[in-house]
Amino acid sequence: MAVRVGDELPGLSVRVTRAQLVRYAGASLDFNPIHWNERFAKSVGLPDVIAHGMLTMALGGRMVSDWLGDPGRVVSYGVRFTRPVVVPDDDEGALVEFTGKIGEVRDDGTVRVDVTAKFDGKTVLGKAQAVVRL
Repeated sequence: MAVRVGDELPGLSVRVTRAQLVRYAGASLDFNPIHWNERFAKSVGLPDVIAHGMLTMALGGRMVSDWLGDPGRVVSYGVRFTRPVVVPDDDEGALVEFTGKIGEVRDDGTVRVDVTAKFDGKTVLGKAQAVVRL
């Protein structure tokens, strides 16, 4: 696969629902009430229940691994959590949109993919970068 700096990955749009948060909590054992209890989330200053940051990160990783066709080719992946994804109590959930762009092609056969994750028009992951082997 030949890539150049600036090439874009196919985007990924995901609706995160409260039902998904419950399933993720069970899988990750992260039962923090900010992810399922609206009253508690608001009592600690959040606007409502929020998605797990690691779930949002994983969805960005899914976009990269889908593009690669093999998650084993992801060498590293890191993000900074900059803004929460607020998940309403409805059937539609919160729309999170992921895009990716080749930021660097390296001599060792790896490339850096810069990932952008947006919710409600605002970036929710900062410095989200994956290094992958082509």
